[in-house]
Amino acid sequence: MPNIAVFIEQRDGAFKKVAWQMISQARKLADANGGEVWGVLLGGDAAAAAALAGKHGAHRLFAAADGLERYDSERYGTALAAFCRAQNPDLVLIGATAMGRDLGPTAAAKLGCACVSDAIGLKFEGGAWEVRRPVFAGKCFVDVVPKTAPAIVAIRPNAFMAADGGGAAAPLASFDAGQAQAAPKAVVREIVSADGGRVELTEADIVVSGGRGIKGPENYALIEDLAAALNAAAGASRAVVDAGWVDYSHQVGQTGKTVGPNLYIACGISGAIQHLAGMSSSKCIVAINKDAAAPIFKVADYGLVGDLFEVLPELTKAVRGIRG
Repeated sequence: MPNIAVFIEQRDGAFKKVAWQMISQARKLADANGGEVWGVLLGGDAAAAAALAGKHGAHRLFAAADGLERYDSERYGTALAAFCRAQNPDLVLIGATAMGRDLGPTAAAKLGCACVSDAIGLKFEGGAWEVRRPVFAGKCFVDVVPKTAPAIVAIRPNAFMAADGGGAAAPLASFDAGQAQAAPKAVVREIVSADGGRVELTEADIVVSGGRGIKGPENYALIEDLAAALNAAAGASRAVVDAGWVDYSHQVGQTGKTVGPNLYIACGISGAIQHLAGMSSSKCIVAINKDAAAPIFKVADYGLVGDLFEVLPELTKAVRGIRG
């Protein structure tokens, strides 16, 4: 009967939706194979987290707050390891976010357990976990079978759907996060966000990205306008970032951010393999490019051969008209 623990990431009181996606998927696995789903919250509003965790399928929520107001890899890693030693979950799921990519290996090192990163699939068969993750820039997939219990698995945001089960708030319990033994070598004094209220790329349901075809930094406004109309995140190819037209935080690709939205709109992007590695897991891909032979059309679900300077303003206008 596998018990699954899900780390609930929060920043400034806002919970990352990948947590609810992981809890929903974990509940499906628990219902099929027995066991329970436990939410794990470090810092933040435990009552609010318990309500949302229960709604999405968690059986219980474990919370700790002392010394965990701000993310610190040493303190959080110690806390998550302490939880695992006390409760013995069979699997720990963490979102493959900036925080999760740091926390997962830190906790795994303290526990001496397996850590699988950037997973997009998860199943339990024959008494063993099987984790699917992309390799070779997303051209292939490999199924990994962790041989430790617990094993820590970082799940790519939007890999699963968050199901609203409408359940009651999960029963809340506290645990000793082991902070008396924590001895961080650095102290986080302040966290300054550069997002400016924009939709986060890795968690967005819709992403609109621009490539070299926008021809200059002044034309990136076309991407931002369409993204704003769709309540989407604005992305960019490496060529645009390397040219200094937009900040690196917008980059989608092998050396940028990996996204998996429900809808990805590529505008003026040729479709180099490095870019495809960062967005090929999108549920639906729309390509807009004046070059009918562009490689991006080979992976696109829908393609529009046309001048983006003519297409995007009309598309933005149409979206605003539909949305009122």
